[in-house]
This record gives sequence, C-alpha cells and structure tokens, in this order.
Amino acid sequence: MSEAHGKIRAMPKPLSLNAIRTNLSQFLVDWRDCAGDERQEAQQFVRDLLGCFGIVDRKAALYEKRAERSSTGRQGYIDALIPGTLLIEMKSVGKRLDQAEQQALDYIHDLSDAESPQYVLTCDFQRFRLLDMSAQHSTDTLEFGLEELPEHAEALSFLAGYRSRAFGSFNEERASVEAAKKMAELYEALEGSGYSDHEASVFLVRVLFALFADDSGVWERDLFRDFIENRTHDDGSDLGAQLIFLFQILNQPLERRSSELDEALQRFPYVNGGVFTEPLTIPSFSRTMREKLLNACGLNWAEISPAIFGSLFQSVKSAKARRELGEHYTTETNIKKALDPLILDELNEEYARAKDQPKKLKALLKRLSAVRIFDPACGSGNFLIVAYRELRQLELNVLLRLRELGDSSAEQTIFFEREHISVQLHHIRGIEIEEWPARIAQTALRLVDHQANMEMQKMLGKAPETLPLDTVEVIAVGNSLRMDWHEVLPPTADTVVVGNPPFIGQYLKSVDQTADMKYVWGKEYSGYLDYVTGWYKKAIDYFADVEGGAGRFAFVSTNSIAQGQPVPALFGPVFRAGWRIRFAHQTFPWTSEAPEAAHVHCVIIGFDRAKRPKPLLYTTVPDTPLPVQNEARLINGYLIDGPNVLVEKRMKPLSPLLYPARFGSKPTDGGHLIVSQEAYAEVAADAAAAKYLRPFMMGKELIHNIPRWCLWMEDLNPQDITQSAILRERLEKVRAMRAASKKRPTQELAATPHLFDERHQPDTRYVGIPAVFSEHRPYATVQYLEPEIISGNKIYTCVDPDGFAFAIFSSSMFLVWQKAIGGRLESRPNFSNTVVWNTLPLPQVADSLRQKIIDAGQQVLAARAKHPERSLADHYNRYAMDPELLRAHQALDKQVDRAFGATKPLRDSDQRLALLFENYQHMTTPD
Repeated sequence: MSEAHGKIRAMPKPLSLNAIRTNLSQFLVDWRDCAGDERQEAQQFVRDLLGCFGIVDRKAALYEKRAERSSTGRQGYIDALIPGTLLIEMKSVGKRLDQAEQQALDYIHDLSDAESPQYVLTCDFQRFRLLDMSAQHSTDTLEFGLEELPEHAEALSFLAGYRSRAFGSFNEERASVEAAKKMAELYEALEGSGYSDHEASVFLVRVLFALFADDSGVWERDLFRDFIENRTHDDGSDLGAQLIFLFQILNQPLERRSSELDEALQRFPYVNGGVFTEPLTIPSFSRTMREKLLNACGLNWAEISPAIFGSLFQSVKSAKARRELGEHYTTETNIKKALDPLILDELNEEYARAKDQPKKLKALLKRLSAVRIFDPACGSGNFLIVAYRELRQLELNVLLRLRELGDSSAEQTIFFEREHISVQLHHIRGIEIEEWPARIAQTALRLVDHQANMEMQKMLGKAPETLPLDTVEVIAVGNSLRMDWHEVLPPTADTVVVGNPPFIGQYLKSVDQTADMKYVWGKEYSGYLDYVTGWYKKAIDYFADVEGGAGRFAFVSTNSIAQGQPVPALFGPVFRAGWRIRFAHQTFPWTSEAPEAAHVHCVIIGFDRAKRPKPLLYTTVPDTPLPVQNEARLINGYLIDGPNVLVEKRMKPLSPLLYPARFGSKPTDGGHLIVSQEAYAEVAADAAAAKYLRPFMMGKELIHNIPRWCLWMEDLNPQDITQSAILRERLEKVRAMRAASKKRPTQELAATPHLFDERHQPDTRYVGIPAVFSEHRPYATVQYLEPEIISGNKIYTCVDPDGFAFAIFSSSMFLVWQKAIGGRLESRPNFSNTVVWNTLPLPQVADSLRQKIIDAGQQVLAARAKHPERSLADHYNRYAMDPELLRAHQALDKQVDRAFGATKPLRDSDQRLALLFENYQHMTTPD
C-alpha cells in the first residue's frame, strides 16, 4: 500500500449500546465531583459527553455558536450544536433546566432549516433534560440525573447514528414526509440542470444514499455535508463537477485510488453495489441547488422509514404529487395486514414457543434462512422493505435470546460476517415495470439493510459491515405478467409471494393490458376479470410444481374481485388448482401510494394449499382502528365463512316464485330529455311540451324523494314539435349529441331523438329497486311506483301484482344475499338482476306462508304511510328508524326466514348466509 493509502483512516464503526454504556459509566466517574461551572467547564463536559458516543471530530459539533434570542432580540451563544440533530444548553449546578430549555428554544428560531435540531438537551452537570422536537406531543421530556446516565444510553443513542424511534411511529412518518419534501425541492432544482429524466433519477438516488449515509453510520457523520460546504463554491458553479468526481471516488476501491487524492476524499469509503457505477454527465448547478442540498443535509435521515419514504420519493417527479407529499402513502399498518397472517405471525409464534429452548431457536434460525419473499408488482418496494425489516428483527430477537440463555455454541458460530446472517438481502426479490420505482426499491432495501445492521450492532455489539454493498440486483425491471417468475426467483416450499398489483377494473384496461390478461389466462379469460387477477393466475402457475403443494401468496386487490360475476371467473380456477383461502380481509378503505389516486375499497386475500391452520377472516368495523379477527371453517370466494359456492349469473330467476326484474329506461340524451326542478315551470307552461312531462326517477330521486321529470314521447304527435320551440330545441340537442357519438349504435339513435335509447317502462304498478344504495341502511330502499313514473337506468323494475316481490326485496334475507353476492360501488351494494335477484335461492313456498309474507310486506308499507313526508333515506336512517317500521320488518323477516327453510329464529347475517348457500347448492346441483 502506498504512503497515501497508509494514511487513510478506517471508517469508524458505530459503538454498540454496551460500549456506549461503558463510556458513560467512565464519564460519570470523571465528572461526578466537578464544580459545575457553566463558563469554565461546559465545553469540555459536552466534548467528553459526545465522545462517549463516538463523536470526536471537531467538525461534528459547533461550540459557542452565535445566535439571536427570539424573545429579546439579543445575541447569545449556543453551547453546542450538532446541526439537524442536537442542541445542548449548559447551566451551572442548581439552575432550572426548564428555563434553560426555553432559552434553547429561543435560539432555534435563528437557525436555518438545515441547522434546526430534532433534540434539545439541557444540563446543569448533575441533571439532564431531553426534549424531542419532532414528538407528537412536543411537551414530552425525559429527565434523569448524572448517576442515571448509563441507564439512558439508548435514549441518547441517536448520537451514535442509531434510529431513536420505533418503526411505524408518528416521528418516523413525519421524518419521512419531510425528507421527501427535501428531495422534491432537489428535483425541482434539477429541472434546469440539463439532465435527462434517467440521469435525474440516478442522481437523486445517489444523493439519497449520501444523505442517509451522513446520519446513520454508513460513513463518518456529516462527511457528505462537509464536502459540499468546504469543497464547493458558494455560488454552486462547481457543485455539479465536484459531485460527479465524488461519485467516481465512491465507486473506486481504496487500493485503486490515486495517491494524490487529498485526505478529505480519501475518508469516503468504497460503496460498490452499482449505486455509483453508471457515468453521469456534469450537470449545471446554481447557488439555489447548493442551498437546497445543504438544507437537505440538515435533516436527520437516519429517522426515515424506507417503506414510507420510498412511496413518497417515487412521487417527486409529478408537480401535483409534490404539492401533496405526505397526504398519500401506503401505511405500514395496511402492509402488515397482508404480511402478518401470511407469514410473520406464524414465525413470531414459533419464536414464542421456542423462547426457552436453544435447540428450537436454532431451528428457527435455519427456517429463517430458507424464507424467500417475492413481490412481483413491487413499486417502490414497501412490502419487501417491511418484510425484510421484520425478518431481520426476528433474527436479532433469536440471537439475543440465545445469548440470554448462555448458549456457548451459538456464540462460537455467530461471526456476524455477511454470509453468517440467516436473513440475507438477496432472499428478497421483486419485479417492477418502471425503472424509477425499481431503482428506489433497490436503494431503499439497502437502507433498511443498514438499519438492521445498526440495530444488531447496537444490541449485540457486532454486525455485518454494510459497505461495500453487494452487487446482487434484487429488483427486476419488466412486465411482470409477461416475465417468467422462475427466472427472477425459483420457487421453493418457503417462498412467499405478496404484493399490491395495479388497481385497474375490467372496463378500464388498455389494449396492452387486455392483451396481458389474455396472455396470462389463455382460454380461461372471461372478460370479467380485473387486471389484478393476472397476478393470481401467475402465482398459481408459479407454484404449480413445488413439491408437496407448498408455497403461499397474498395480494391486495380491489373488492370487486370478490363480488358478483368476477367471483367464479377468478376463484373457480384458483380452487380447482388446489388452493384454499388461508386468510382474508373483507372490504376496507385503502389509500394508494399514488397521489393522483382516490381512496379505493380493497380486500386482502392470502392462499395456501395446506389444511392447517384454520382460516382467519378479518372484518373492518367502522370507527375502530383494528379489524376484528375470527376463525372460519372455510372462507369462500365471497370472503365469507360458508360453503365453497360460486354463484353464476342467470338470465331468469332460479326460483319460479320470483317475478323478473328488469333494467330501467336509458335516455342517452345528453340530459336534454330530462327536466330539472329549475326548468319544470318553463316546460309545464308550454302546452305542447307539457303533454309529455312525466315524473322521472333515478336511484337518488327514489331514495331521497327528489322531484325530477322527463319528456316521455313514445306517443309523440309531430305537430307538437312544430308548435313548441322548447321541444324543437331539446330534440335538436339530443340529435346532435347522438350524432357526435363515437359509438355507431348511438349515432343511429340520432334519427329518433324524441325516444329514450332503451325503453323498459312497465305499464302496471311495479317495484322500483335502486341500482346502488347505502351499505349503512338496515333494509333495501325499495318502493312501489305507478306506471306513469318513468324509471331511469339507475333503477331496476319488477312488476309485482300481489306484493310478494316487494316483501322479499324488503327482507333481511334479500339484503344479506345482495351484500354477499352482488357487486359494490366503492362499499355500497350494487344491485344486479342477473347476479343477485335471479340467483336468490328461494325454495317452493306453501300458499299459506306466501300469503303471510305478502301481508307482512303490506304492514311495512302501512308503517311507512304514517309518515308520508319522510323519504326512504329518512325511514331507514340507521340511527332513527321508527320503532313501528322496525317491528314490521322484524315480523316480515320471521316469515321470509321460514320460506327459505329456517326452522328456528335466525340471529344474524351469518346464519342467513349459511342457509342461503345451502339452498343454492341444493337448487343448482343436478339430482
């Protein structure tokens, strides 16, 4: 090694928690009997204290920094400041620390964003007071005496580069959002640099790594920040060139570096791993870019959550997304709804059972070494990050427990080289279609790997070296539905597939996406399937040849896949391939990581081919933070504890007792055949037009009793058009709208602009059924309508001569079937005649019971009639339902339940569903 290389200082490894405690114990001995004079001893006291955590470089902390007090406007001095991390204010023995804290807070207002600390430590040589500025409750403080200092080593361990907050905490989320905002500012400053989108992506990822490394012990604290401050001009003119040079140094092994390289650059370690490999052109930067970069250096990047931050970082390229950073990201709570019941709960339970048995603990380590996590739609990698972090934490728990049990053989075999760790980064694999999120995922996994190493170093005193990074690319870039998953990760019995594939409904797929679905599903593609189901088919094919039927997978999906006609199309092939539902989260709201996306309602479904454990069904209860978990006998494709029934749509009712329900009439008129309340007086005053005015209802009007009308001109007299300017104007607009349509059938309708597109109006009294109604109302909001009331295409109609259909529609049995079998719009039940009404498994009913049902339905109408001013929404308000109406429905339920075969009173929806599925199986199974 050359002389220059001989001068290179080895990168100091962060001190373990035990080493920090030892240092603090010695510090306690050295300072126990000091006089405690603020002026004479404060700076040495602080230097020695920081030295206990490995902070010995004079540049790491600023001493006697001048600052203005916001309360007085006078100049003062901060005793010590570690920019972005800690402000220390010393006082003489006996002085009040709360007042010292207020003085410190006074100074903070004069600091730049980059300098503002996360923590404030006040001390009078005998007592300490620690305030976390980023805590949810900023008044929370930790106070302790000098004698207790070693006991509080962990609270101060952030000084050694360790994370100080629990994963998923409020602070971690806040830090991640703030960090993403800083990266968004850097991206905005990059836009004028001359960089292409690809080069900007590479540059931002490199800066992210350097910022994280500065604060988390990857290299010396603030090494990157010092480089920018001391090696670049204030105007930013040489910033681009200097950063490109630094990136080259980080990609160069120590032994290959020039002997003429100055010491400041030699202090940077060799990174490897491909982060700094690709050459970049030199960007043009300004003072603004340099200021933004230094401002970003001021944050404590060790506190970010790669899982949250990755989603946010993915969004910085969109101007709209940058404005909304922090409002949209996938929470770890939602991620763990999939990971916990799929694999993590089982492993943690195994650890709990093995906790006192070294042999079993070592067996668990061996199992952990076999686990593989694969996300074939990984985005910015949040599922992979959380999975890897949790597996590393479990491994650490096992090693700590083995140490507590005094297992000498474990100590001898744990060398903490990278290859000796059970959970390896290359055990985690993903596929992502776009380069930018894939690059983020790869980098974020390396960050969380370092965090796991740091936690191991803190707790055990030894851990694998983070640098140099290995070169394994764990994220493949490509179209997951077209790729061979075996080439990314060969499946084994311990492979777990999990993720959150794209939410694209069956009618929203692009031409290419439809082609993807046909490629994946082949002849089984029915056209009813959402895009996400392509990943289900790929998963069952991926595991097809795994020995013993092992393997498991889980996906977050839109709830539409477990509703209506898509259910048999998806779950038929899955169940036929031997899979069962291991767990399922019924419908709940999910916030997408994409800022442009609206809230969607999702399900999470996990599969395996085992018989144990019993399936788990999770139900979200409104206004409660956690879902309710229940064991199930069998979870079917509708995510219900019940028989494995797949309900196929029918063109006529399964039960001969039910009258057909039909779609309402569809205007396709651009709104010109519809008459609003505002326009009603004008149209009614026109003698010719008034002949054709009819009350008109869609679902909203039916439920809320909102007046609305239409022009119904099936018996139009052409002379009326001649006499009415209103009719001429409206019909011309209908004609023009239809003629301009891109659909040929609609263009043909331009020839008859006076007629609705589809006309299914009954000529006798009928039941109106809204196509969509609230999930919160206890009964379906159906109503009798007279034939002169025109029902639009958001209402279904059912001619009901004797009242039997109205009674069935108004029963709990119908609503239970609707919610289980029908589709939903978001979370609202979406009625369908072919899927819900025509499949309702109502057996033959004796004439006497039929009449009792009709009579009970009439009592429901009679109870409503006592309050004619109330709309259906008012009648069925779940908080204010009239007792008499409720009793009428309960009496109706009793008779309808008997008609479906109940031999005793049914208590709840689960009992009704069990009976309905049993009836359906019986009525659809050939004799």
